[in-house]
Amino acid sequence: MHYVYVLKYRAEWYIGYTNNLVQRYRQHRKKKAWNLIYYEAYQIEKAARSRERNLKHYGSAWRALRKRITA
Repeated sequence: MHYVYVLKYRAEWYIGYTNNLVQRYRQHRKKKAWNLIYYEAYQIEKAARSRERNLKHYGSAWRALRKRITA
């Protein structure tokens, strides 16, 4: 599986991609007390990377997701 995930630490947000969500989350937690807010699972790597790129580079995609997860 491939994952796109959203982390939050205080007012800071992070969007990432990984194929091992548990391991990657542990790596993040070593640096800061990040909270896993949201993730999406994909079977196809290309789809996950495309979604991550859309969230990072297109404000409308990120605003729509953020509205859903903070409501």
